[in-house]
Amino acid sequence: MSLSTARFHHPPLARLLTGGFCVLALLVLSACGSAPKSGGSVSSGHTEAGMASYYGNEFHGRKTANGERFDQGKLTAAHRTMPFGTRVKVTNTQNGRSVVVRINDRGPFAKGRIIDLSSSAFKSIASINAGVVPVRVQVIE
Repeated sequence: MSLSTARFHHPPLARLLTGGFCVLALLVLSACGSAPKSGGSVSSGHTEAGMASYYGNEFHGRKTANGERFDQGKLTAAHRTMPFGTRVKVTNTQNGRSVVVRINDRGPFAKGRIIDLSSSAFKSIASINAGVVPVRVQVIE
């Protein structure tokens, strides 16, 4: 029998270990994914600084990450990690205007942005034409 026609036999234990290793590797890799965290608790007074943007009209009526329908007229926002229902005060650092919003979605996923506001919330602190503004986000409850 030549090497090209020989069939190599793997004992059952070796196959089991190989399969177990593959499953373990997949579990480890899946834990390294980039899915946003749902967040635990965030203490009142916690602050972050960064850029805020707003949802486009194409999102009106779609489901948010917490399951409710997005409404441009409500004072809501998306944050990557804060728990749903968290109320935050968002202050435009250029003009001092602020608005209180409730976190009900995940995002934004654009680099440098920390919060996405409904258009009505964004209009409370800046002109829609601005598009993106520097803000301070403070947890109030």
